Amino acid sequence: KHESFILLDCPFGIASAAPKLDGSLKARWHPWKATHRKLYGSNEERWRRTVWEKNMKDLHNQEYNLGRQSFTLAMNAFGDMTNEEFMQVMNGHQNQKCKKRRVFQEPCLAEIPPTVDWRKEGYVTPVKYQGHCGSCWAFSATGALEGQMFWKTGKLISLSEQNLVDCSQAQGNEGCNGGLMDNAFQYVKSNGGLGSEESYPYQVKVGPCKYRPEDSVANDTGFVDIPEQETAFMKAMATVGPISVAIDASHLSFQFYEDGICYERHCSSGDHGILVVGYGFEGEESSNNKYWIVKNSWGEAWGKNGYIKMAKDRNNHCGIATTASYPTVN
Repeated sequence: KHESFILLDCPFGIASAAPKLDGSLKARWHPWKATHRKLYGSNEERWRRTVWEKNMKDLHNQEYNLGRQSFTLAMNAFGDMTNEEFMQVMNGHQNQKCKKRRVFQEPCLAEIPPTVDWRKEGYVTPVKYQGHCGSCWAFSATGALEGQMFWKTGKLISLSEQNLVDCSQAQGNEGCNGGLMDNAFQYVKSNGGLGSEESYPYQVKVGPCKYRPEDSVANDTGFVDIPEQETAFMKAMATVGPISVAIDASHLSFQFYEDGICYERHCSSGDHGILVVGYGFEGEESSNNKYWIVKNSWGEAWGKNGYIKMAKDRNNHCGIATTASYPTVN
């Protein structure tokens, strides 16, 4: 399917000198720190406030108010991070040669509805938080497998990202330094199972592999890659369930997304693993108001309760259909 792809390395550098602080923002700085429980050392606070002030000034919604933009931005818990730091800590995708893969065969007679939302069908667990660890790939993979296991068993069980972070290095993943969803699916198959979140809780760091076969609550028989076209992706989404994808999440528009359909003019290929759980459109269906429903792994305080609407049918925006895949179960 691909000549090569990048380990999803989920987005960190610190500049040395901090310019003068803006006194007019002081009254907003302290409440923001309190809200997000930010504690800094004496040498760090000035620098962090400088970064925060710059981000505050960049987060104007003038384009949206003028009708030139379809989404809004808002200050959030990532406000004290430069975009470079953010990319290093919160994103993750690695270069490697692809093996021959099983490719999705589009159903000939399936009826494809205009909207789909697998959350309403019980396929999707609550939004999770990866913390400062490049493990987005693990959260994307568990999300897709949670959906397929629900289809198989009728039970929705939260699966262990930590199991994947600690144990799937042999398949090519690198814990908090990035990984790939297909590698995670391959690990589950080779390992003969995956633990639950309850039996193997998330630690925001790599540790020794503690998988126990008796704790396994999920398995797969491999995975299917979807052709790099939104039409094929839409058919898979309508007939399969939640699907793992990688998108370009390196821009301020994603870091501080609040609401609306996100269309980033400077998007390119994917560096961040996420889960697509459906699609739809706003108002009357047209070329510019369709969206993919995306579940992120940055907690419910980010975006729209942890979700983002990504522009759909606009030339594979942000690479959303480039590395789409899902695990197979039987």
